[in-house]
Amino acid sequence: MDYLLETDNITKKYGAITAVDHVTLKIKRGEIYGLIGRNGAGKTTLLKMLSGLAKPTEGGYRIFGESEEKTAKLRDRIGVLIESPGLFPTLSIMDNMRIKALMMGIKDDAFLDELITDVGLTNYRNMQIKKLSMGMKQRLGIAIALVGHPDLLLLDEPINSLDPQGIVEIRELIGRLSKERNITIMISSHILEELSKIATCYGILHEGRLVDEFTHQELLRRCRERIVIRPSDVTKTSTVLEKMGITDYKIMDQSEIQIFERLDDSGSIVLELAKNNIKTLGIEVKNEALEDYYLSITGEGTK
Repeated sequence: MDYLLETDNITKKYGAITAVDHVTLKIKRGEIYGLIGRNGAGKTTLLKMLSGLAKPTEGGYRIFGESEEKTAKLRDRIGVLIESPGLFPTLSIMDNMRIKALMMGIKDDAFLDELITDVGLTNYRNMQIKKLSMGMKQRLGIAIALVGHPDLLLLDEPINSLDPQGIVEIRELIGRLSKERNITIMISSHILEELSKIATCYGILHEGRLVDEFTHQELLRRCRERIVIRPSDVTKTSTVLEKMGITDYKIMDQSEIQIFERLDDSGSIVLELAKNNIKTLGIEVKNEALEDYYLSITGEGTK
């Protein structure tokens, strides 16, 4: 498997506080990895460690197949936008781009203009930063992160505090970067609904721990309308379902099966199970929203 980024029990402690707690994850090339978690879950701290802005207390990481120490020599291949972009308010968009380019040994205004166009700021290239909207500053921050032709882009809450139009613009931009430039992207947010429109896989960070990982397809499956049945015998129930022609189901554990088809046939299913001496201990139809799913995973909805 071709993993571009891997962490191995990476941990960050600040005194008695554990901000990131033994997180192990792997991201394949070309993926858009959505890191989900409420404010204070450890998302920013994790991204700071991966970008070299903070040193792990325990564990480590590999990027481009190289260890943490060797990754330091490959920082030009990593674009970073953590928290708000550091911009010079009295300078223009183009001048801010030139400063970052000069820091990286790049003198190519045509290339910088291309990046400005990519993020939709062509008509504002000479405008002072202090006159830009929050969404425009976020787009510029992404453009600056792209100056070094990165293979990996680390974005911390890029849609935070944006209006609906700004959120759509940033979302579309990230999608284009992944598709057209083949950039692997790790993006953090506390808004699962928005990440679900762009990410290809997800990790839920809660109180510093990675509590779940899943693909976009699995997320849609988990949140689909379904029959949740708790039979006395899960193994025998799966056999009965197969005989009924029901194949779109999943055994969750030894007490629960979720069925994703024939949602109006719950009565028939119960009768068929009874004929086979299988008791139905509980049955319901669920249609879980994305936010409800996130709350159920983190336990926030039970507090």
